[in-house]
Amino acid sequence: MSSPAERYAAARRRAAQANSFPALNVFAQQLGFDLDDFQREACQALERGSGVLVCAPTGAGKTVVGEFAVHLALHAGDGVSAGGVGAATGGGAATRPAGAGAPAAGGVARKCFYTTPIKALSNQKYHDLVARYGSDQVGLLTGDNVINGDAPVVVMTTEVLRNMLYAGSSTLTGLAYVVMDEVHYLADRFRGGVWEEVIIHLPESVTLVSLSATVSNAEEFADWLVTVRGETEVVVSEHRPVPLWQHMLVNRRMFDLFHDADAARKHDVHPELLRYTREMLRRLELGDGRTHGPGWGRSGGRGPRWRGPLRADIVERLDREGLLPAILFLFSRAGCDAAVQQCLAAGLRLTSPEERTEIRRVVESRITSVPGEDLAVLGYWEWLDGLERGLAAHHAGMLPAFKEVVEELFVRGLVKAVFATETLALGINMPARCVVLERLVKFNGEAHVDLTPGEYTQLTGRAGRRGIDVEGHAVVVWSPEVDPRHVAGLASTRTYPLKSSFRPSYNMAVNLVGSVGAAPARELLESSFAQFQADRSVVGLARQVQRNVETVEAYGAEIRCHLGDFDEYFGLRLAIADREQTLARQGQNQRRTATLTALERLRVGDVIRVPSGRRAGLAVVLDPGASGFGEPRPLVLTQDRWAGRVTPGDFTTPAEVLARIRVPKNFNHRSPAARRDLAAAVSGTGLDRQAGRRGSRSRGGGGEDDRLSQLRAELRRHPCHACPDREEHARWAERRRRLERDTTEIRQRVAGRTGSLTRTFDRVCGILTARGYLSDSGEVTDAGRMLGRIWTEADLLVAECLRRGVWAGLSPSELAAAVSVVVYEARRDTDERASVPRGVVSAAVDETLKIWAELESDEASRGLEATREPDLGFVWPVYRWAKGEPLAKVLASGHNLDGDMPAGDFVRWARQVVDLLGQVADSAGASVELRGTARQAMGSINRGVLAYHGAT
Repeated sequence: MSSPAERYAAARRRAAQANSFPALNVFAQQLGFDLDDFQREACQALERGSGVLVCAPTGAGKTVVGEFAVHLALHAGDGVSAGGVGAATGGGAATRPAGAGAPAAGGVARKCFYTTPIKALSNQKYHDLVARYGSDQVGLLTGDNVINGDAPVVVMTTEVLRNMLYAGSSTLTGLAYVVMDEVHYLADRFRGGVWEEVIIHLPESVTLVSLSATVSNAEEFADWLVTVRGETEVVVSEHRPVPLWQHMLVNRRMFDLFHDADAARKHDVHPELLRYTREMLRRLELGDGRTHGPGWGRSGGRGPRWRGPLRADIVERLDREGLLPAILFLFSRAGCDAAVQQCLAAGLRLTSPEERTEIRRVVESRITSVPGEDLAVLGYWEWLDGLERGLAAHHAGMLPAFKEVVEELFVRGLVKAVFATETLALGINMPARCVVLERLVKFNGEAHVDLTPGEYTQLTGRAGRRGIDVEGHAVVVWSPEVDPRHVAGLASTRTYPLKSSFRPSYNMAVNLVGSVGAAPARELLESSFAQFQADRSVVGLARQVQRNVETVEAYGAEIRCHLGDFDEYFGLRLAIADREQTLARQGQNQRRTATLTALERLRVGDVIRVPSGRRAGLAVVLDPGASGFGEPRPLVLTQDRWAGRVTPGDFTTPAEVLARIRVPKNFNHRSPAARRDLAAAVSGTGLDRQAGRRGSRSRGGGGEDDRLSQLRAELRRHPCHACPDREEHARWAERRRRLERDTTEIRQRVAGRTGSLTRTFDRVCGILTARGYLSDSGEVTDAGRMLGRIWTEADLLVAECLRRGVWAGLSPSELAAAVSVVVYEARRDTDERASVPRGVVSAAVDETLKIWAELESDEASRGLEATREPDLGFVWPVYRWAKGEPLAKVLASGHNLDGDMPAGDFVRWARQVVDLLGQVADSAGASVELRGTARQAMGSINRGVLAYHGAT
């Protein structure tokens, strides 16, 4: 206990601090909790007039600093914000006009913009600020929503602010503070450049408050901020307010990853965990099945095979340990949905009767905007059953309304276990007592890759609710591929570097040239964080090349085989893999063509066999569905009495007519009795077994490719094929191949570092000049001004389509379908080209593809990254929706390899189509007729599930 003298001295210090920082003193008194040291330090810097960069772990309370900027803006004229900008020194801060950090002359209130990377986080922040300051003081701008946009405090997505800066919006008048929440998003591959554009273009009079996750190069980022924004104070906190304990779940046993804090600092794994996992591996290798637990299963006669604990068992274990609520990250949408179903099938129930009543009340009050006829299509009843038992999934494929309900119920403690993809970790305030990682590998869109330390930190950072939990817990589920020492490395490496992803786009180029001129635009680009890092990083990259070369040589030693040249052998394996991939693509295209042709020839009464999918088996054709409009979708009746339309995707082999039966002339497939009688006739043909034999024979047919046979024979003859360590050598060879490829990339980056951004900018301007968006003298033309108002990844392609009248003369539903190809991007690559409605839509899509091909050729000749190829996979869904068709039919029409398009994907892409249609409707490059059609198309899309914009 402190002495009276010490308490008196502390009181004196607090009084002196309150006098020095009166605005912070008022703000802190309103909070209801004591500020942490890093929060106080950052707020004091703000009140002094300095910009700040705050780096702290998830859940540490960074947003308090952003909220203090809001407080300063709203109370600029009330005499409490006495911090002096004139007293600030260093960088550009001394030249910043009064009002950047102090009250404006005459006591006029200033504005604060609070920016976030995602709409959901904007909505959440808007509600927080409204609760504190009132709806008259706070606005929201997200693209979907415009609420009180002229308020002194406006929450918005970062893209909205970027667009306002380029447009010179009058809303910027009086802006004193900009809070950039989750500023580490500037590393995002697709959207990161927006953050740099905003930071560079904000007026000097604006004070920037940058809030970031803990990054290892905070000082480098702050150095750049000083060069472009003036005085910026960096405040870094490594401290988690709620301590995080790391565990591993092995079978049914839970182990601490580290014995104590000292072991955690040294990355020393708990010895008992190491002993137990080694014993598990030994038993697996020896085929010893004498063990207990859910993790072992028989695999033929070859001994035990590892299966991993069941999801229901994991949740029950967490419940017994008092570790719920928990988030279980699975990195797969289908896996998240399946996990909930597994828990329901196991009879898991985590809620009390009172909680179930409250859950149903919340759900029913939140989904009133979803049409009743769509609820079954959306899986509403299964979803509600899971919620009432305290279980839910959370991923981008879900309807936004459903996701928001899950978030609300989880934060309120009513839902106890959420199975989620990593998107949940990005900004949404949804902390848990425990976070579980089922795997440490995720699919990044191209390949399965290991989690980085930064991703591990981001995910596990959700564990531990401030003010609720004494400690948080992170659990990694063990499997034979997971080394506890690797987990220890991930858990102990808490930081990751922030790397710029900035590159000049066509839209950015015309806006820069239009606002400041060509030469100053290049200087602005040279002031980007990307160029700042490039100039600093060449030495480090050269060092990395040298290290890689040494590692490649070390890998070479591991590859040496006493039987022969393993490099030669590995080359044969690669050639076989490439040939197999080429043949698979060719075969897929041939099969699709044959399948479409076979379906188009079907007639009523034909008995066919559906070879795959949920409706596999014999079926009779009721309606061929080949009307000449789009791909054929025959209406069939299966043996098990299901009637509905099948698609080419249901046929792995072309449909073969096995027999014909009579279908009554006025057959009603909605009549159960009629279905029963006709299905009996199908079964009575006796073709079921024949179809099975015929299918197996057809699958076995077909000669193998000569080149592939030759390569496989060479592989078998090669001496290294007989090596007992062949697969171990192959693993090292694959690692060396990847490292060599990485090294080549790094060498190219080193070669192109100096002035790389301005070179790219000049090439972009070259294309724009050649196509008439910039004049020969470097001025923006009318076409360029039109391009400057198009905000989409394929900006130049959209502008070219508008200039050439590609979308003229279309109906609203046809226009929605045609423009969708430039915004939609399938989640997985496929060589299969989706069909489109024939006629004017098909012609518009073909013309768009033709323009894209010209543009891609132009970009390639100038050494620019190509505009993404249009994707036809969303044409049918948005076309049918805009025509007013029901949701069930729309979702079934998506070009989706995994079946029907998820409702969440449909809503997200439909909103992007609406956003682009809005740009067309406002475009000076579009005719009056086209602008009107675009507005009609927007109205026809914004219905049903699309009419829901979140709880704002």
